[in-house]
Amino acid sequence: MTSIALFGAGGKMGCRLAKNLKGSRFDVRHVEVSELGRARLAKELGLSTVNVEQALDGADVVILAVPDTAIGKVAAGIVDQLAPGTMVVVLDAAAPFAGHLPERDDLTYFVTHPCHPPIFNDETELAARKDHFGGIAAKQHIVSALMQGPEADYAKGEEIAKLIWAPVMRSHRVTVEQMALLEPGLSETVCASLLVVMREAMDECIARGVPREAARDFLLGHMNVLGAVIFDEVEGVFSDACNKAIEFGKPMLMRDDWKRVFEPQEITDSIRRIT
Repeated sequence: MTSIALFGAGGKMGCRLAKNLKGSRFDVRHVEVSELGRARLAKELGLSTVNVEQALDGADVVILAVPDTAIGKVAAGIVDQLAPGTMVVVLDAAAPFAGHLPERDDLTYFVTHPCHPPIFNDETELAARKDHFGGIAAKQHIVSALMQGPEADYAKGEEIAKLIWAPVMRSHRVTVEQMALLEPGLSETVCASLLVVMREAMDECIARGVPREAARDFLLGHMNVLGAVIFDEVEGVFSDACNKAIEFGKPMLMRDDWKRVFEPQEITDSIRRIT
C-alpha cells in the first residue's frame, strides 16, 4: 500500500485533505504540531496523529499542507529523512517557484492547486452550490505540475491530486512557471484586485444613496450576464452603450502597461512578498 505522510493535517487545508484521503487506497499518516489541530482531527474525522519520525518511516509520498511561508522550513527539516524516490507534494506554486524546496535530485517534486468551482456550472444540489472553495461537494478543475522527478511519477501525483481536490472535472498539466502566472498573477494580482475595486465601486454607489441590496443585486446580476458573454459561455454581444462605456472606462481604471504584472520579474517579486 502506498503510504502518505500528511503534514499540517489538522489545519484548515489539512483537514480538507485528510477527509478526502480517508478511506482511500493510501495509508495516510497524519502529522500536526498544534494541540488545536490534533483535537480538530480527532473530533471532526476521528483521526489520530503520529510524530514526524513515524510518519516518514517508509513514506512514499509527503504532502505539505502548510502555509507558503512555512514550506521551506518544514521541507528543510525533513529532507534528510526522505528516501530516494520519495514524492513531495506541494499545494501551491509559490514556494517551489521561489526555490524554497531543498536541492535533492533523487526526490520527486509535484505541485498541484485547485481552480475552485467555476462560476458557470451545472450544480443542482444545495451543498454543491454552497461549496465555493471546492473539495467538498462541488465539482472543480485542477492544475498540476511535475517540477522534477521521473515522468512516470506524474500519474501517481495526479491520482493523489484528483483525490484530495475531489470531485474533479478537468485535470490540467502545466509547468510550475505557468502555475505562477495563474497564481498569484492571474487569480490574485489581477482578478482579486479588480474584484476589490468592484466591491469598492458598489460601496461608492451605496454611499451616494443607492440602497445596499439594490446595488448588490444589480452588480452580481450584471457580473453573471456580462461574464457569460465575455468568457464565451453564451453567444452574445454588448450593446453600443456598453461598448462605449468600456471604451472610455477602461483607460480611467487601468494603466496602459498593466500587463507587465505577468513579466517574470514581477511574478518573482510578487511571490517573494508572500513567501
